[in-house]
Amino acid sequence: MKWGATFSRFYSSIYIIKAITKLKLILIMKKLFALFIVSLICFAVDAQKEPFMVKKFNASQIRNLDVKTSGGGITVVGYDNPESLVEVFVKGNNGKELTNDEIKEKLKNYTLEVGMEGNTLVCFAKNKEGNNWKNGLIVTFKILSPVNVNTDLTTSGGGIKMKNLNGNLRFTTSGGGLDLDRLAGDVKGRTSGGGIKILNSKENIDLITSGGGIKAENVSGNISLTTSGGGISLENMSGIVRANTSGGGIRIDGMNGDLNTSTSGGSINLGAISGSVKASTSGGGIDADIEKIGDFLVLHSSGGNINVNMPLNKGMNLDIKGNRVAMHDYKEFQGSFDKDRIQGTLNGGGANVKISTSSGHVSIN
Repeated sequence: MKWGATFSRFYSSIYIIKAITKLKLILIMKKLFALFIVSLICFAVDAQKEPFMVKKFNASQIRNLDVKTSGGGITVVGYDNPESLVEVFVKGNNGKELTNDEIKEKLKNYTLEVGMEGNTLVCFAKNKEGNNWKNGLIVTFKILSPVNVNTDLTTSGGGIKMKNLNGNLRFTTSGGGLDLDRLAGDVKGRTSGGGIKILNSKENIDLITSGGGIKAENVSGNISLTTSGGGISLENMSGIVRANTSGGGIRIDGMNGDLNTSTSGGSINLGAISGSVKASTSGGGIDADIEKIGDFLVLHSSGGNINVNMPLNKGMNLDIKGNRVAMHDYKEFQGSFDKDRIQGTLNGGGANVKISTSSGHVSIN
């Protein structure tokens, strides 16, 4: 009996050891497979990052950038360095990686130029056969440029990214978004195929998209933002701001200056606003937190309620109407106060406040 029990324990120990060994082998194989996959991914990423062509230029000679491509994106980054750099990336029309020999063969049907013409750096890529998709290439330009430069960028096949630039900045794409950061000067961009993001920029800014939303943060100056295909989100804005959409809602958190905003496709949410405001929507309600009223406050909705929090200890001329109106925490009012309309003055009159909704209620404070 003792021998049988000892044999049983011995057999169980062998079984456990085998099981542990098998488990270790499985874990080792999984780790090796994971490392193999990671190495493949890293190789693919490195292959994608390898430029087909690199050219260097004297930065002090560059005053303008003229960049045109029909199949890829454009990136321009400004930096203080005596040398500027142009990298050219080339892929197949379906994003397929090609060998250098394959690229050289296909480029026989292309005009590809990278060079200086006077004080203008020219980067140009175009298919000689027009829109021949079968033999098409995706040609992307990445440029390290002087900070102070004028730009004329055009692509119909990709996005545009610009950072740390100051000048007369013009850029257009019909096939991608706009990614903008630290731009200054006279900035004018257009896209019909993507969204717009702009950060930490100033002075004159005019951006339009018909194919996506708009996001802006820490932007100041004379600003015009327009989209017909998405919402608008603004944060920490100052100056004169016009933001309009026909395809989504509007959210603004932090504004100091003059604001004119409208949408026909969503609601409006205004937070921490100081200045003169005109906001209207035909597709939703309005929620507004007004910290300081400028010369006027005009809010209109034809499709929802309006809720406003604003300081009522200042002089105002009031004209408020809706299916039902309510105002709280006010003093020194003179005028008429009905269930669907308020007309009169607060604290002797002052800023013009006009709030109206066609099919909702108005609530103030």
